[in-house]
Amino acid sequence: MKITEVLGLSFLLFAFIGTSFPEAVHAKDAAAVLDVFGHEVQAGARYLIVAPSTDNTTTLAVTINGQGLCNSDVILSTLNESLPITFSPVIQSTDSVIREGTHLNVNFAGPIAMCAMAGVTPMWKIRFSTTLKGYIVTTGGVDRLNRFKITKYEGDNSFYQLSFCPMSEPFCECSCVPVGVNGDKNLVPGAGPLLVMFEPDE
Repeated sequence: MKITEVLGLSFLLFAFIGTSFPEAVHAKDAAAVLDVFGHEVQAGARYLIVAPSTDNTTTLAVTINGQGLCNSDVILSTLNESLPITFSPVIQSTDSVIREGTHLNVNFAGPIAMCAMAGVTPMWKIRFSTTLKGYIVTTGGVDRLNRFKITKYEGDNSFYQLSFCPMSEPFCECSCVPVGVNGDKNLVPGAGPLLVMFEPDE
């Protein structure tokens, strides 16, 4: 094979990687996500996702609707009912820092072995609810197929927002949609963004 053909193929391969996995190329340039104490959020560490209530009298937190950790819808409830979660980058980085805009798996931290025996996972995913007639955040996701990301909330830099990033076709990058809360307190994609912070679970 001629050297020009080899170089051409190498360039196309690099272009494909950069297009399909932009977070792998630019992750180090992104700002680290910070917890409520100003420390960098770490992959695999346990955090509570907390949010202010509309009347600012209580703190709300992400939990489940009581059906069992391995097969439950994700809801917003009071802080004392909260469950810890962990983040892991879809594409592993050279450090353990969670960065803004990076595609992530989100898991409830719990009895993973028990979930595996049931054939499901505590990983977040999106499913269509026939009862609510719309998409909601639930558990039972699959690694790399259920991508979320964290970005700064534009209206107030002290908060972050979560977004769901649907899988794309090859050579295509689909838009991420903010995750908010509906009237039943379910976390849902496409709603007004929910303002959140991350509190270490110690």
